[in-house]
Amino acid sequence: MGPCADAARTQGGRPGIRQVEDTLTTGLEGAVSTIPSQAPSGETPGFSAMVVDDHPLVRESMANRLKLMGAREVVEAATIGEARARAHVSGPRELCVLDLGLPDGSGLELLADLRAAGWQRLVVLSAADDPYSVRAAFVAGAQGYLLKSASPLVVADGVRRVLDGGVYADPSVASLLAAGLRGGPVDSGVSELSGREIEVLRLVADGQSNKQIGEQLGLSALTVKSHLARIARKLGTGDRAEMVAMAMRAGVIR
Repeated sequence: MGPCADAARTQGGRPGIRQVEDTLTTGLEGAVSTIPSQAPSGETPGFSAMVVDDHPLVRESMANRLKLMGAREVVEAATIGEARARAHVSGPRELCVLDLGLPDGSGLELLADLRAAGWQRLVVLSAADDPYSVRAAFVAGAQGYLLKSASPLVVADGVRRVLDGGVYADPSVASLLAAGLRGGPVDSGVSELSGREIEVLRLVADGQSNKQIGEQLGLSALTVKSHLARIARKLGTGDRAEMVAMAMRAGVIR
């Protein structure tokens, strides 16, 4: 499932994404329902939104809260495929709140796709608080990164700030923004990489061949080669080891 797949496993004794989601589901449902019901400042009531999460209770709770915050319409999707289909029908909405770990792939890819399609306000709501997931989300086009373990007020504040056109990160991960999430000298073109290209680089870092990468991502070896060629143009090098090193230094893969 892309850069967040590693985070789905237990690391250093910490629970993985799925474990945390299962533990937090009931608490999140109750917590989100306590967010003060008011329209975001500076935002005309009646915004439209999409919520993408494979956990029904999380998805429903967030959708209901957005309606209380002023959304005139909220559609829900449980997978990348469903989200793409709904986005194709509706066109860009004012807001999308999505998880990164989805059943049919990485939410990073969906982030990049929605951004390219004209969606201006994208917020990640995830259980992953590792620097790799956070940095990769902002590189892929997110304007907000919220944790499922956050308090109701933090979630509400983050959504409102993004609706107002700002950028927001949960306080526990906000320090990563200062490290240059959106570019800078250390970036060297990494911020231009799409979610799919980051996935390809992650598998390159694992030492996999083009054929093996294609098998994992459901692509032909030729398509993988095309992705690598685009990565090489963006990073200014065709050397696989150097491309991986640049992505690691930028923090989008480990």
